[in-house]
Amino acid sequence: MRDLALVGIFLAILPYAFRHTWAGVLLWTWVSIMNPHKLAFGFAHTMPFAAMAAIATLVSVMVNRDKLKLDFTPPIKVLCVFIAWMCLTTAFSVHFDPSLDYLKKVLKIQLMTLIAAAALRERKHIELFIWVNAMSVGFYGFKGGLFTIRSGGAERVWGPPGGFIEGNNELALALVMTIPLINYLRMVATDKRLRLGLLVLIGLCAISALGSQSRGALLAISAMGLVLWTRSDKKFAMAAVLLVAGLLLLSMMPESWWERMQTIQTYEEDGSAMGRINAWWFAFHLANDRPLGAGFATSTPWLYSIYAPNPDIVLVAHSIYFSVLGEHGWGGLVLFLLLWIVLWRMASAIRKEAKNEPELSWLYHLAGMCQVSIVGYAVGGAFLSLAYFDLPYNILVILSTSYVWMKAKRWQTDKQGAFGAGAPVSQIRTAAMKRAQPW
Repeated sequence: MRDLALVGIFLAILPYAFRHTWAGVLLWTWVSIMNPHKLAFGFAHTMPFAAMAAIATLVSVMVNRDKLKLDFTPPIKVLCVFIAWMCLTTAFSVHFDPSLDYLKKVLKIQLMTLIAAAALRERKHIELFIWVNAMSVGFYGFKGGLFTIRSGGAERVWGPPGGFIEGNNELALALVMTIPLINYLRMVATDKRLRLGLLVLIGLCAISALGSQSRGALLAISAMGLVLWTRSDKKFAMAAVLLVAGLLLLSMMPESWWERMQTIQTYEEDGSAMGRINAWWFAFHLANDRPLGAGFATSTPWLYSIYAPNPDIVLVAHSIYFSVLGEHGWGGLVLFLLLWIVLWRMASAIRKEAKNEPELSWLYHLAGMCQVSIVGYAVGGAFLSLAYFDLPYNILVILSTSYVWMKAKRWQTDKQGAFGAGAPVSQIRTAAMKRAQPW
């Protein structure tokens, strides 16, 4: 039954993907991030949904009449240079064949990223894209939050098999990054029931992230809370809200959870932590010896025997920064860091221009929440190998297309958003925008 329902939904959307590139982008995003077919147990489990969605989108680029234009905003320019750099480092990789195979996977994701940046032209498109990203990950937050409550936090929450967020730590980071996007949808929604439902979803996503027992997720949530507090005009009230919410969430966690979190302070005694540090030194020594890195296939016994302090512990980098450093050298790491710095500055520019314009209040909130997501990725990603995960690049698309939309002054005619967030801008709580409250 699950297989038939999934195939029915996919086939119902597929014709729109052929006709409209933005619809194809939404379909691809849903399949790529959520991996819904991995929740099926029959014939749909192995169907190539992502490939079909990508083909439909590429066909629509060539045959439809939608206006497509890739605006080379600063983040898009840096992304293109980073993509070219990855192609160069793969050409000089140590293990060429496996590196080339992984490069193909990365290029597919980045091709769809650029198509999305060209196809999402209206506010409705942007907000539908946010909805798809938020709900694709939020589904697992809803499910995992209920699971954590039922088990009392004694069992870990895992993601869908076969994707970037299959592991408990990876799912936790995705949930942490998604919470600000859900919060944006809550802020601009005009229906009280929808706002309440999204608020409940935020709580369940937070519970699920903690229920994964990911130490990186705890640090990421803490960093995001700090950003929210520093931006609040009413810091005492915000501190009280964050403190109460934090205490309620932490009170649900069992003793085993606390014991795992306490290993942050005693990482020298934790085999997992020491293995990661060994991998980080490995990437550092490798990049110093090879300016272009070793390509995507770095975690091999032979390379570890040359560059790792302890060659007997062969692990992936478990860090977006050290994985890029080892795979693409110092030049790749500089480009990777520059990408998110430039994106942050673009979000700040959006907030600055939209702050005093009521018609742009939704952009003010959106840019702020995207920055909170970036902080979560920057902190939580320091302990996970998610440098090529779709969601951060989808946030890049959201901010880039929003910036282009704002600079083209499309807000003068394009006032309709998506679903509950689609009310006229005048109905959005302008007072909240003036207070610059993130919640």
